[in-house]
Amino acid sequence: MFGNYLIGLREGLEASLVVCILIAYLVKTERRDALVPVWTGVGVAAGISLGFGCALTFGSQELTFKAQEALGGSLSIVAVALVTWMVFWMRRTARHLRADLHGKLDAALRMGTAALVATAFLAVGREGLETALFVWASVRASNDGTHAPLAGVLLGLLTAVVLGWLFYRGAVRVNLARFFTWTGAMLVVVAAGVLAYGVHDLQEAEFIGGLRNKAFDISTAIPPDSWYGTLLKGVFNFQPNPTVVQVVVWALYLVPVLALFLAPARPRTPAPEPANRASADTATSADTAGS
Repeated sequence: MFGNYLIGLREGLEASLVVCILIAYLVKTERRDALVPVWTGVGVAAGISLGFGCALTFGSQELTFKAQEALGGSLSIVAVALVTWMVFWMRRTARHLRADLHGKLDAALRMGTAALVATAFLAVGREGLETALFVWASVRASNDGTHAPLAGVLLGLLTAVVLGWLFYRGAVRVNLARFFTWTGAMLVVVAAGVLAYGVHDLQEAEFIGGLRNKAFDISTAIPPDSWYGTLLKGVFNFQPNPTVVQVVVWALYLVPVLALFLAPARPRTPAPEPANRASADTATSADTAGS
């Protein structure tokens, strides 16, 4: 449940911050007339994201077992790729997010109502679709037969909405760079588990071999139905009897991605000056003196 709560919190907070920046800018510039189109775009984005999640959930139920496993495994890999891109993108552009959104909103204000709706829709819709896909893959990977994974996601989203409102009101101040770094690192760990489960799905669908080649089996030491087995499953998508392929894929993803994500950002080096800069300056000085 914790892993799904983290997904809802992280993804929901990103969308909440985007909405807060848009609304605060319109209020500050006394363009309250543009609030309705912006909220319309936000609502449309939320509705499409919800519909996408429902289509994934109910549409796959009509497929055969192997088709379900193939679809689930493929979409799990896509979800992990999107989330990995997202956490690195946010780490790189968080500092400039406000300025970028303000620039897009200024352009939309000049173009009219439709542009405002589209700006809000695109700003929130990307987060919504990514969230729907990754939540679906993570809930499917948890697969504990209860509503706890979905409840965790909903609680995370609710927390994100409350925090977004508090940010807007100025009641809460958080070091967002540090917050996104730590939650991003935890999301990478969760994504590694989702990726391993997606590989298992593809093995079930006979797209990848090695289904019976187990890396280890500690089901007796960590029963899946025990409280600690359930906790490990909910947080890390832990499986007590993974295949060798799952373990290899999990390690090959987690170790390098986490190392790259947590590595300190390299400072930008100034562009090298032209080699003939000194001679050019000397020549210029000589010409000036001669004149």
